Formats: sequence, C-alpha cells, structure tokens
Amino acid sequence: MTEATAPRTDTRIQEAVPTIHYQVAMPQPETHLFEVTLHLANYPLPILDLKLPVWTPGSYLVREYAKQLQNFTAFSDAESLPWRKISKNHWQVETNKVSKLTVSYRIFANELSVRTNHLDATHGYFNGAALFFRIPGWEKQLIRVSIVPPRPEWQVTTALPADEQANTFLADDFDTLVDNPFEIGCHQLYHFEVLGKPHELAIWGQGNLQPQRMISDITKIIQVEAQMFGGLPYERYLFLLHLFSQAYGGLEHKNCCSLIYQRFGFRAEDKYDRFMQLVAHEFFHLWNVKRIRPKALEVFDYDQENYTPSLWFSEGTTSYYDLLIPLRAGIYDAQTFLSNLSKEISKYEKTPGRQVQPLSESSFDAWIKLYRQDANSGNSQISYYLKGEMVSLLLDLLIRSQHNNQRSFDDVMLKMWQQFGFNEIGFTPEQLQSVIESVAEMDLSDFFKRYIDDTEDLPFNEYLQPFGLELVAENEEEPYLGVKASAENGREIIKFVEASSPAQIAGIDAGDELLAIDKMKVTASGLSDRLKDYQPNDTIQITVFHQDELCTYPVTLTSPRPTRYQVKPVANPSPIQQENLTGWLGASIL
Repeated sequence: MTEATAPRTDTRIQEAVPTIHYQVAMPQPETHLFEVTLHLANYPLPILDLKLPVWTPGSYLVREYAKQLQNFTAFSDAESLPWRKISKNHWQVETNKVSKLTVSYRIFANELSVRTNHLDATHGYFNGAALFFRIPGWEKQLIRVSIVPPRPEWQVTTALPADEQANTFLADDFDTLVDNPFEIGCHQLYHFEVLGKPHELAIWGQGNLQPQRMISDITKIIQVEAQMFGGLPYERYLFLLHLFSQAYGGLEHKNCCSLIYQRFGFRAEDKYDRFMQLVAHEFFHLWNVKRIRPKALEVFDYDQENYTPSLWFSEGTTSYYDLLIPLRAGIYDAQTFLSNLSKEISKYEKTPGRQVQPLSESSFDAWIKLYRQDANSGNSQISYYLKGEMVSLLLDLLIRSQHNNQRSFDDVMLKMWQQFGFNEIGFTPEQLQSVIESVAEMDLSDFFKRYIDDTEDLPFNEYLQPFGLELVAENEEEPYLGVKASAENGREIIKFVEASSPAQIAGIDAGDELLAIDKMKVTASGLSDRLKDYQPNDTIQITVFHQDELCTYPVTLTSPRPTRYQVKPVANPSPIQQENLTGWLGASIL
C-alpha cells in the first residue's frame, strides 16, 4: 500500500495488517437474533472505529440498520474494553494497545425483504450491510466469515468462495462482503450450467412453482443477456428466491441476486411472466448498476445518501429491458410484450406527478421520496423506474428509426459496458448523454431537456408511428370524481385524492372515511358502479367522516378520464412500418 492510498498516517499501519474474522451464530432462531462476533488480530491502533452502514447499494433509502443492533460488548481475552457510541451508527473501542480483541453484538432480524435480515425457526437470511461493521481505513482487507448453523441439517448458501474451514467464506473486501447475502436453512438448492459456468437456484418456502421450468427459462434469460454484452462477467452465479404470501421484490449483486415473490404466483401465465421479468431485471443489473454505475456510486459512502440524477438509466432502462428480455428469450410473444408495455404506459399516464417532478429530480430525490410514499405522492412524484422505462423506450425507438434497425439501445448498453462497466469507472450524466448521442448520431440536448430535466408529456405516438403502432386511450364509463378508496378494517377509506380533481376542489381529503353518496351508503368496491348512475356536470352529495367529524360535500362531476392506454397496430401499415416492427420485436403482428 502506497502512502497516497494509506487509510491513516499512523506508522504502525505500515508494520501491521489486521486480520478480520466474523462469526455469525443463531443458537435460538425463534428469537430472531443473529449473534455476531468480530475477531480482530494484529490490530495496530489505540482506537477501533466501527460503523454499521445506514443503507445498502441497490436500494436507495437510509434504512438505519443500527436500530436493530443490541448487546454490544468489546473485550480482549477475559478483559472488558472501554467503548462508547459516537453517533447513530458509529462505535469506538479503546483497544488498550492489545493486538487481539473481540467485539460481539446481536442483530434483531424479523423483516423479510431482499434488503434486510430475517431469522426464524425455518431459516436465516442476511445482507452484509445490515449485519457487519465497516472498519474505516481497513475496507480493502480480506474478511473471513464463519457461519454457525443452529441445527446440523441447515446448509449455508452464498456466492462468496468457501474457505478450507467448514461453513467459512472469504470476501476480498468490505464492498464484496456487503454484496453477498447469505441463506442458511433447509432450502432447496438446484445446480445448473449456462455457457460453461455454474449457476445455483436456492428456494426457501413452499409454493406452486415448477423448478425445472423456471431453470429452463432462467437459462434462456442468461443466454440472451450474455449475448447482448458479449459474455458473462462472473465465474459463478446464485439466484436466491424467497417465497412468501404477498411479496414482490429483488436486489441485485455482482454474482447473485435476491428475489422475493408470492408463493402461489406461478400458475397463472401473467403472474409467471411477471416473475420472469423480475429475474430479467435483477440479472440485467449485474451489468447495469453493479458494474456500469453512476460516478456518485463508483465508491460507496455507507454513512449517508449517495446522490445521482442518473437512476432513470440505472433502474428505468433496466425496467425497459426486463420487458424485452423475456420476449427475446421466447418466454412470451410480441402480443404479450405490447400488452405488458400498455400496462406500464397506463400507469405512467395515470400518475399526475409526472407533470410535477422531472425525471432527473426523481432520481436525485429517491432517498426522500420514492420509498417514502404518502397520500400526496401520486400528485407530486413520478417513479424513475417507470418514467425511465418510458424514456428508454422512446430512445430505443428513436435510434432504431434513425438507423433502420441497424442500431438500437442495445448498442448504447454495449458501449457503456465497454467504456465504463468493464473497468468499473463511474459515468457522469454528461458522459451518458454523449454515449447515447454517439449511437444515435444526433444531438439529443432538446430531448434530455424536455423529457428528463423537465416535465413535458412524452410523445408516444410520434415515436411509435414508424413501427406501425399507436397509443389509444380507453375512457372510463363513469364521470370523473378523482379519488381512490379501499376497505380497511371494516371502514371505507379514501387513500388518494387527485390534485385539481372535483373531489379535491370540494374539500375531500385522503384519510376520510367514505360513507354515502346522496344519503345512500357506498363502499369502495361499489364506488365506480354508483358513479355510472350520474352524468358529467351532475352535482352529488358525498358524506364522509373527516377527522371524526361528519361532513357532506357537494361535488360536481366532470367528463370521464382514460382508464387505460393500449398500444395497438395502426390501420393499413406500410411495408416500412412492418419491417421496423419486425426488427424491433422479432415478429410482425401487423
């Protein structure tokens, strides 16, 4: 280590390199407590700093993992060492000049998600950021992790390479430790090979999935994405799948991914397709995000937010490809692709916040908005996943139409991989725009200004027309009120009131309990049918409990709004349109 890269100036660092060894036990899994022990040897400094990350890469929210830490102690042999807490996630231990010391603590783990920890009588699952301390100055040191299962039949599965000692694994550095979750238990484990490299699928939980069909389709996704980027950038890959009652999500890693899905969500084709889109999304991330990543995420700061306006590309472009990849893999056909695309466009068009929050701002404010939804979020925000997907669609169609399908956004991804991803060099927003412009061979400053940095409506039909497609709005049957309601603990609760809607103008608020229309009881599920009995410009009396006060509001309904949007073939498409569509989707449906 050169002086320029040394983490501290203390000369003892040049004479001693500490060894870092974590042991993770779970002697009573029913308590949801992981017992973590950190063994340090050859530690050269009088003060040991320990910091627990506040977030994990890939999930852009400060989650305050330290809130789950308890029973912190530090000692050397039998001697207790003084320690103090400096901030919410920062501990300091006085080492008393001993070279070997031990720190122990417990982590409460009862949140089953892809970004947290979960431990119960059936299994243990953890993410490194939510369990292990970072030792400032020693992030590049090799770290050993030993797992002590509570029962002999529990196995340990992770993408980290195994050490010689049983249930012990090696992480090259702290980033690698954070990037490799662990599954411990009696999960099903399937081995398969793709393009000459070993892959594993670990499944915890019961459900109606067919593992061999799933592995066959996962193999197709791997092959399609590998062809896009010219090969696989890993030696081994692990899919961790958790089956739960009502759940959906994924978190990407360099050599693995964590997935969570509803246990009985595999029989219906549309639900199975959605799962395969999730797989395609997280697997695509091993290039886009884990290796091709914004400059702000080139080196992770685990203590605070890492701001970037480019999550629209990292997540939104990945969302566009998670629609395309299953199509290219033959998992579903072009009609299904357009149906799925129509659903995404419908969600976008029916989000009022698209007219308030620019896409780049949505990326930047992910830390305070996307994962912290409230009653006004739909009016003030747009997801960078969703609008980023829409912008990526338009850019792909633009490039294809400009170059007769001889170029596409695939070329953008490959160039980003070659220029930034292969050597893991972070890109700036300006560099990303430059790469897209170089593939398109045109100045896209106006496009970026209008659709990424501003809130101008996306001109879908302008970009779909060269492919023989058009976006058609289908109106609701009932006049427009502007609320969403749902049953909640026996009460009918208004969950959302659209900005400038008749309901908002009248004074109805999110959180109000819906009681009656024109003195007749109404339910959330029956609201739509009741409104069909009225005409635009009719004034109705809506009765609610507002903050426990019985209120009746006169509401004047307006014209019906679109309920969904459909991407459909145009009448009498030209040969060029048919050729363009075939070049894009691989089959003509015109």
